[in-house]
Amino acid sequence: MKDIAMTQMMTKEDVTAMILSAKKQAGLTWEEIADKIGMSPVWTHSAAMGMNAFPADKAKLMVSVMGLPQEAESVLAESPTKIWEQAVPTDPCIYRFYEIVGVYGPTLKALIQEKFGDGIMSAIDFDMTVTRVENPKGDRVKVEMSGKYLGYNSW
Repeated sequence: MKDIAMTQMMTKEDVTAMILSAKKQAGLTWEEIADKIGMSPVWTHSAAMGMNAFPADKAKLMVSVMGLPQEAESVLAESPTKIWEQAVPTDPCIYRFYEIVGVYGPTLKALIQEKFGDGIMSAIDFDMTVTRVENPKGDRVKVEMSGKYLGYNSW
């Protein structure tokens, strides 16, 4: 009789758990993993968490770099279903981003619309970097986001 585990399909959650375990065992940073597959650390982490689909060549590299089973390659390349909880998270770092959007979201929207017109910043055609900026009063976190402007159509 076949082992039940062998007949079950591997999920994005399964692959994420394998990546996190392999990362910890190898002592790698997201920056090091990203360098090995030729992507940004922000995108690499997001895709590893199941929020983006790896292009086929990058999925193959990720499987090789992280020592994942071959079947993980197709899972990494699958389009994600982006469902997240609507409740505000309690993790202090993630909560602060909610706070930033809560406080500055209307300001960002107003400034984008003043400069570009009625539209939005894409989160699909998008990139982001996180850097450390030394400061005598305490190092700063610098988050830069760049998304394509998408104007609303009038029809």
